[in-house]
Amino acid sequence: MSSNFMLFAVLSGFVTAIVTPWIHTHARRSTGWLLAALPVALMISFLRSVGDVIQDGPLYFGLDWVPSIGFRLAFLIDGWSLLFAILVSGIGALILAYAGEYLHDDRHGGRFLAAILAFMASMLGTVTAGNLLSLFVFWELTSICSYVLIGHHHESRAARAAALQALLVTGVGGLALLAGFLLLGHAAGTFEIPELVTRAADIREHDAYPWILALVVLGACTKSAQFPFHFWLPNAMQAPTPASAYLHAATMVKAGVFLLARLSPVLGGTVLWQTSLPILGALTALVGGFLALHQTSLKRVLAYTTVAALGLLVFLIGLDTPYATRAAVVFVVAHALYKGALFLVAGNIDHGTGEREIDRLGGLARSLPLTCAAAGLAALSMAPLPPLLGFIGKEMLYEASLTAPQRVLWTTAAVLANVAIFIAAYLVGVRPFVGKLKPTPHAPHEVAPSLWIPPALLSALGLLIALFPASIQALLGSAATAIHGEPLKLKLSLWHGWTLALALSGATVVAGAALALWLPGVRRATRSWLKHARWAPENAYNALLEFMLGLAAWQTRVLQNGRLSTYVRTIVAVTVAATGWALLRAAPPTRIAWS
Repeated sequence: MSSNFMLFAVLSGFVTAIVTPWIHTHARRSTGWLLAALPVALMISFLRSVGDVIQDGPLYFGLDWVPSIGFRLAFLIDGWSLLFAILVSGIGALILAYAGEYLHDDRHGGRFLAAILAFMASMLGTVTAGNLLSLFVFWELTSICSYVLIGHHHESRAARAAALQALLVTGVGGLALLAGFLLLGHAAGTFEIPELVTRAADIREHDAYPWILALVVLGACTKSAQFPFHFWLPNAMQAPTPASAYLHAATMVKAGVFLLARLSPVLGGTVLWQTSLPILGALTALVGGFLALHQTSLKRVLAYTTVAALGLLVFLIGLDTPYATRAAVVFVVAHALYKGALFLVAGNIDHGTGEREIDRLGGLARSLPLTCAAAGLAALSMAPLPPLLGFIGKEMLYEASLTAPQRVLWTTAAVLANVAIFIAAYLVGVRPFVGKLKPTPHAPHEVAPSLWIPPALLSALGLLIALFPASIQALLGSAATAIHGEPLKLKLSLWHGWTLALALSGATVVAGAALALWLPGVRRATRSWLKHARWAPENAYNALLEFMLGLAAWQTRVLQNGRLSTYVRTIVAVTVAATGWALLRAAPPTRIAWS
């Protein structure tokens, strides 16, 4: 692998996106499969590089871009970046194939596929960046691409509002992140990530360290929908299903998690890191799990469980222990596979029935047997139950919480979050397919192969990796080493013996099954908590937005009212005030003594 290849890998997505509308005009339904050839080729190249990285260590190379400010288009290829690059390209190929069929009758389908390719390229640039400034450029490009994807149905007011909300929330976080990066570069004297790792001790002792950590965490929290910024992610379900699946499985919302793990060797290892991140992640996981239980739409249930899963990942990164690091890398893969599959299953149900409300669905197993099989496997991994990869990830999560300081608190939070995720897995992966067939807007029917093959592959991978863990064990170990900053060996196994973690898994299943059966009662009992929604962060966002719009309208009325006299007075007043302030600063008044 070389810098030329990485430039091609990133830029090829943007270049192909430019010609995608033209390809779509001529190829129509085949466009998705044609475009999928690019990410498949990239994924194969990344997979071939795994052995070299494991054997020879991380690769670092790049080109000077703006050398006067230390801006290099640098690439860092280690286990962590390779893991994400493989997920982004592999799942991206399936999303493109799926979207080509899903949006075959959409007159803007070509534009959507182009945005997916640009999204993929932006995320590849983010996860392989070896320089903070180049990472920030790609980081912001993911927000712009997500804005286009979420607002794809631009004729819908809800879609436009959701796209704007996602852009504003992540954009504010992006500004905070840029400030944090600049402070970090100033404190370390470099923006190169490998050099930051070697100067980690000096950075953690720097006076600006608390500010650096706060700004970086703020940027990561807005991107990965951590409390209190979690609200934008469920609202982003206005996007077409392929975009939602890609957003949740492998791209933008995982960027914050990726960044925190990437900078863990630099900023981690302090009391502030090991206190703030676990609290933040655990709170987000509990809030996301609780809100998921009160949703009735397939996509919104999945969205809130993504919030919970992202919270658990931030929680693990914050624990900053070898157990937690190993659990985080396994959980990233497990979540990408089952969440991508279940979002595509939700799209298939909507496509095959015209309905996505869970209470109006049932008995679809006979009508959508292939989609049902994919949903079942993915739901088992999400639950998570053996013999799926999600089960291994949950066991490792419990082991990490049990071996951490304040283990009672952290383990309780992990169990409660997993109970909510278990119920959500039943709601989206089982309930629509069992029971009596309910009337739907369209007669239920199985979808085209291009729609059921991608979720089937993703869910099957969750089973195959769990049964044959050696296939991915070395890569995950290399990823864990990159995060922890020290060599870590990782061994995957479905059976860990008769342990306390296994007992907690059993308790999770029992509690989840019981609460799933009594879910209406659970919702009634906890509905009063939702009455405080007017104080929720989303309402604060809406109030702040209305205030800013009102302030802008007032300012426009006052300063731009069409009267020349007002314009002249404003110009003169500002000029006099600015000049006077400059004179006072240059020559402050002195006291004159009169004789």
